[in-house]
Amino acid sequence: MASEVEVPFTKQMRIATKEIHNVSDALINAKLGIAMTEDRVWAEGLLVFYEVFRYLEEALDRHSHTLIGELDIPGMRRTEAFEKDLCYYLGNDWKNGYTPRESVCQYLKHLEKIEEENPYFLMSYIYHLYMGLLSGGQILRRKKVLLEKLTFSRKDTVEGMAVTEIADGSVSKIKRQMTESMNQIAGEMDEDTRQRLMDESKMVFILNNRMVHSIEGAGAVVTIKIIKLGVYGALAVLLFTYLKKFLTG
Repeated sequence: MASEVEVPFTKQMRIATKEIHNVSDALINAKLGIAMTEDRVWAEGLLVFYEVFRYLEEALDRHSHTLIGELDIPGMRRTEAFEKDLCYYLGNDWKNGYTPRESVCQYLKHLEKIEEENPYFLMSYIYHLYMGLLSGGQILRRKKVLLEKLTFSRKDTVEGMAVTEIADGSVSKIKRQMTESMNQIAGEMDEDTRQRLMDESKMVFILNNRMVHSIEGAGAVVTIKIIKLGVYGALAVLLFTYLKKFLTG
């Protein structure tokens, strides 16, 4: 049986965060999955995560001369894409009078605190958030494309999802490079630092969940969808009854 030392660090991170990760996935699927048919909810999701990704990318610039710079994989940065999507949904002046909500501010304060303590602790956030966006973003994008094709009221496009667009279809390449870099960096760290990265990995999902909980409107959207399904079902019954009467004379 392989010892813990032989298990890749990224796999250890995945094992350590499995329980909270599953909770986070369920929450995000419940809220942002619904957002595929409700632009306002999707825009809120973009807004809360925008600040965190922007902070991390600014941190990558601040610490580019350290091992953290090894996680700055070409093509992975998302800040400009977030801003493009937010302009699409909220207008070009969306920053005017904008103030991040409390859950976002608390997230940023935590990032500031651990960066001051040891910038390497930020690597848990960089790794999990970008891997999550690279993987989950593609799933949401495919769902959006399918919905656009099936919904007559919408265009056959994926406008407003620049954050999920990865140039040259290099998602798997970026994920592989990030995983390799994370494992290599972890191999150069002492045990205490690796354990702290594990602890911060769990905190990533706790803080993510707090932000996602703050996204409003999902419950109302569910109700509207149920009403729509009820209307469509009633129309289908009426149509079937009419056709049956017509065909049987």
